[in-house]
Amino acid sequence: ARVKLAEIATLVRAELVGDGETEIIGLGSIETAAQGELTHLSSRVYRQYLANTSASAVILEANDLANCPTNALVVESPYHAFAVASMLFENRPRLPVGIQEPASVDGSATLGEGVRIGAFATVASGAILADGVEVGSGAYIGERCVIGTDTVIMSRAVLHHGVRVGDRCMIHSGAVIGADGFGFAPDAKGRLQPIAQIGSVCLGDDVSVGACTTIDRGTIEDTLVGDGVKIDNQVQIGHNCKIGDHSVICGCVGMVGSTVIGRNCMLGGAVGIAGDSPIHLTDGVMVSAMTHVSRSIDEPGLYSGGVLHDKSARWKRNALRFGEIDQLAKRLTRLEKKTDPG
Repeated sequence: ARVKLAEIATLVRAELVGDGETEIIGLGSIETAAQGELTHLSSRVYRQYLANTSASAVILEANDLANCPTNALVVESPYHAFAVASMLFENRPRLPVGIQEPASVDGSATLGEGVRIGAFATVASGAILADGVEVGSGAYIGERCVIGTDTVIMSRAVLHHGVRVGDRCMIHSGAVIGADGFGFAPDAKGRLQPIAQIGSVCLGDDVSVGACTTIDRGTIEDTLVGDGVKIDNQVQIGHNCKIGDHSVICGCVGMVGSTVIGRNCMLGGAVGIAGDSPIHLTDGVMVSAMTHVSRSIDEPGLYSGGVLHDKSARWKRNALRFGEIDQLAKRLTRLEKKTDPG
């Protein structure tokens, strides 16, 4: 793509400082961007690179403008503006409109205008694909699935029967949506009886699901993922979970069934959510990576947990001492009683 800087300024609602006729042909980091490329400065950590950048334009805040040696787009949120501009240069290959052989599309499926279906993909009976849907090679769309306008299902993703996906979603390769939830009931002898998982999964609009992520169908009611939710790779979402609008879930997060995540929450990498009863996180909760959430959180804010790394020998000594904390606490209580003048 070749885009004039003035057009980008209009798109991201920026104040243009410099030559609006400058042509931008790509994107780059502030350290390595070359002539013809657009970059951004959104963290003070990278200010050291601004004065010497070779980029043709920089998206930045007003207080960094004085040190910018090239054209500038001045905005309040450079990172967001860069994200918007980046879509002008998106280069993901797209399938041609139509059905590539040897795809399998059931005669009872409904296909909208401009649908693209790759080779070896399967669209099962009763599925409904809205206008502009793309189904990658080898992907599987199960019976009675409903896929919204302009949604992309990448190669080898699997949507089991009855799954509903909103408009403009992106389901990456290897994702499995709508597999059975992990539900079993023991009898008197401890033998496990499977529980029928008759709910489904419903994704809102503008949802992104990362590669090899799994979202289980509900036992009776649906598992719900709200509008604008962004889910990274290798995330496990158990049956009956509910995730509020515009929440972000980073890689390797695992959440037990029936967890409720509020709106605008952020879960760092490898956060684990599991406890004795369904866990609810209110709106605006942020959880640091590797934290184990074992109970509900009813106040917004940042929460952290876990044991930080240490040299192995010292960590082992402290691990042994951890097992002695109860006895040490009792000894301390006895000593306090002996020294208490009252």
